[in-house]
Amino acid sequence: MPNTPPMTYEAAVKHLYSRGFELAPRPGETTPNREFDLNQMRILADSLDSPQGRYPSILIAGTNGKGSTSATIASILNASGYKTGLYTSPHLSRINERIQTSGSGASNNQLVAITDDDFSRLYTQIDNVGTELTRKGTLSQSPSLFEVMTALAFRYFAEQQVDIAVLEVGLGGRLDASNIVQPLVSILTDIDLDHMEWLGDTVAKIAREKVGILRSEGILVTLPQHPEVDEVIEDVVTSLNVRRVNAADYLPSHDDQSSSWTNQYTIGVGVDHLRVNSPLAGQHQRRNLAIAIASAFELQRNHGFSRITSASIEQGIHQTYWPGRLEFMSGDNHSTILLDVAHNPAGIATLRLYLSSIFNSASGLPHQLIFGALRDKSIHEMAQKLFPLFRGSIDRIHLVAVNNPRAASLEELKAATDSIGAVTLMHASVADALKEAQETANSTIVIAGSLFLVGEARHLLLAGKS
Repeated sequence: MPNTPPMTYEAAVKHLYSRGFELAPRPGETTPNREFDLNQMRILADSLDSPQGRYPSILIAGTNGKGSTSATIASILNASGYKTGLYTSPHLSRINERIQTSGSGASNNQLVAITDDDFSRLYTQIDNVGTELTRKGTLSQSPSLFEVMTALAFRYFAEQQVDIAVLEVGLGGRLDASNIVQPLVSILTDIDLDHMEWLGDTVAKIAREKVGILRSEGILVTLPQHPEVDEVIEDVVTSLNVRRVNAADYLPSHDDQSSSWTNQYTIGVGVDHLRVNSPLAGQHQRRNLAIAIASAFELQRNHGFSRITSASIEQGIHQTYWPGRLEFMSGDNHSTILLDVAHNPAGIATLRLYLSSIFNSASGLPHQLIFGALRDKSIHEMAQKLFPLFRGSIDRIHLVAVNNPRAASLEELKAATDSIGAVTLMHASVADALKEAQETANSTIVIAGSLFLVGEARHLLLAGKS
């Protein structure tokens, strides 16, 4: 491996973002210039001494909930005394958030992000290897941002000697860079329409891509889903002789299916009871929690992770840290701000259900929405589901272009609102939208539509409180 002094952290991050965009064209181009190819990722990993083979991995795919499920499983493993790696994408504030491990000194026993020094050191190493492979023609093109990030995570976890890594699939499953591992357990969260330009225009086609994380004689943890999705899953499970673990056994009973959006309930586990007290709000999280619990018991019973107990599962669930998911913050002028990374129709439908349960039209208080989205999302469908909640006479919708190459323009966002009959305002920046929304006293301000939007808004809000 070439021995080159590491870049500074700032230079490494800048260089990383200059790489080819998997889902967006380079500046000045109209279409992405990459094709997904696992062989490219395998060559890169092999040249780094295959770090992903030095520890067992859990691989998690799905449309919605895979990040929450990944974070919960990693927290459970961490609370059980296992050194755990967690790889997720994208990030809210800093790219380091994508790569976390168990670490000393963290509050509430939480996982900690890779340090800037380790990030820049490993990035330099991987960049050198990728450059040499490309120069020799071993790689047909320079590794992409996501391929490099995945390789960086694999190598960091090997250096940290993790006992197990929890890997969230970035896109699809079959051709995702993370899919070169041989997972101990594969997990499928809820599958719905998203990324249709790359994965297919039906839930069945999308499911075909997601089940690409399954292996012959492997193990799948999931829940019953849409009939078309279940049919695809069953076909692949049968053809590969996969053992399927039904997480429905860990859903709360009918008596515990209250209308409360806090997740505090008890489930039966054999002759014992497990008390769930999750900081992640929303009834939809109960499905993610069930999958996390089922996965933990699968690891305990069949894969030698004997330090996992009901008590450590309870502790791990309670200590899960996964911000930006129905997260409340206090704003200026007595405003209440709700951040949620809902970014596709299924996620927006869940957010709408939650807002419908907390909005009180008789209160006379204003409701405001700050919304931005990526242009490849179903913007009109999201608007039709969410925007009608914000068309009262004192309500406002603030549109803002997300800071991302795939962002929908203000004109595209405005076109999605024209048929709603709500008052809409357009802003040049997230900061401007936040400032104007908080000028109206006693507002409930919802920020949704894109993880990138929520991440920037959250960063601004936290910076204002420091």
